[in-house]
Amino acid sequence: MQCETMTSKNTKTYLNLSANELIELALTRKEGVLAANKALNVSTGPRTGRSPKDRFIVKDTLTEKTVDWGQVNQPLAPEKFAALWSKAEEALQQKEAQFVSYFKVSAEDKYALTVKVMTELAWHTLFTQNLFISDPTLNKDQVNQWTLLCVPSFKSDPARDGVNSDAAIILNFTDKKILIVGTYYAGEMKKSMFSVLNFLLPDREVLPMHCAANVGKDGKTALFFGLSGTGKTTLSADPDRFLIGDDEHGWSKEGVFNFEGGCYAKCIDLSKEREPVIWDAIRHGALMENVVLNSTTHEPDYTDASLTQNTRAAYPLSHIPLRVPANKSGHPNAVLFLTCDLFGVLPPVARLTKEQAAYYFLSGYTALVGSTEVGQGSGIKQTFSTCFGAPFFSRPAQVYADLLMKRLDETGAQVFLVNTGWTGGAHGQGGSRFSIPTTRAIVTAIVNGELHNAEYEELAGFHLAIPKSMTGVDSKVLNPRKAWKDLHAYEDYNKQLMQKFAENFKKFNVTDKIRNAGPRE
Repeated sequence: MQCETMTSKNTKTYLNLSANELIELALTRKEGVLAANKALNVSTGPRTGRSPKDRFIVKDTLTEKTVDWGQVNQPLAPEKFAALWSKAEEALQQKEAQFVSYFKVSAEDKYALTVKVMTELAWHTLFTQNLFISDPTLNKDQVNQWTLLCVPSFKSDPARDGVNSDAAIILNFTDKKILIVGTYYAGEMKKSMFSVLNFLLPDREVLPMHCAANVGKDGKTALFFGLSGTGKTTLSADPDRFLIGDDEHGWSKEGVFNFEGGCYAKCIDLSKEREPVIWDAIRHGALMENVVLNSTTHEPDYTDASLTQNTRAAYPLSHIPLRVPANKSGHPNAVLFLTCDLFGVLPPVARLTKEQAAYYFLSGYTALVGSTEVGQGSGIKQTFSTCFGAPFFSRPAQVYADLLMKRLDETGAQVFLVNTGWTGGAHGQGGSRFSIPTTRAIVTAIVNGELHNAEYEELAGFHLAIPKSMTGVDSKVLNPRKAWKDLHAYEDYNKQLMQKFAENFKKFNVTDKIRNAGPRE
């Protein structure tokens, strides 16, 4: 166990510990307990998801004119950041121990960043070890290195620090620093580094993407865009395909590459039958957040949402038998936009033109599922999340849309809209959600090329090309109009959703060709 003693503060510094060492220390320090599946199980306290209202970007000469400021990207003065960083750093040095590890983000070295992670908890370091990319050569400070300082026990003060609560997540692009205080939810660390890449990579002609990616035995790559809970991790963890990653990727002129070294899967209602790859990956070395355990056997109860709907598991890619060792691949043949439609009026699958792809990418229509964000509640609600990941993109949306269009032009990749939401009626109004087997059959038909050459018809209003038939799916559900018993009700919900699309899209300054690719009477 690598350990240094900082005599000035009597704080032990644990450097680059292994997973076994981190788990041992986490148990000794009573940070968590071992579940029956041998994964370390921890609680994050009251914040069981991201805190978007507590996220800030330092506004300075680098970011003043490049960041899309607003409710998502809130500004903070450099002097406020510097003062809060000093206070948090001092608070960490008062602890009995601190954990320091060096990682990189991005499997493509050409675009990789190194990051020094400093935390007060062993399990937080285990999380970053699972989600970032380990490199044995990274054992000391690097040139142009980022520093992530996470001190959850330290609380910010809105009156003093210029923030909104006792928690703060702050990105400083000039100083290459990330500060996280007041929240134990580990997902803030991974999403902060994702946000860093989302700001930096467009200048290098790389499209950062909130998507999963996998490769078939034929070598063909597929991308799965979508918000948490809409199917990225589940559908990309395919027993018949090789996983690249489940959440964050870049698309360059050379191909697709993973930003991460692991997966962060939702656990609610997880079952071995429906999601065997994820189930088997949650074992020794994995970390579970807020999963309720049986008090006697310590077996995880994945159906128990008493702590949160947003139960999670973080595990390294090495826990996935079918994976791409290089963590990257060539250009995708198929791009899937996963949308969870609560209105039940979108088809289970539609083939998009290039202009429609831009329209639906900018719209990011889907649903918030399972309280991923603090304050979201336990329900489910419709949302438009630009680029299928609005909370993580700091530049104007058009920057990312233009890069998507450029990649589609260069590669000829086909884009499909896949509805993992409701059919036959709206959510709570008689409709039912598409089953995982049905959606898997659709994904299979896309990635094996069946839907590239299928016979299509046009869905009125949305003007989407929908297949007339396909293997493994009842043709009655392919056209949503035919799946509803009450056609008048369908037309009413269809009209409501079309109006919501039009209203949301008013904020975008795009060509008429892209604007007209959306729903219209």
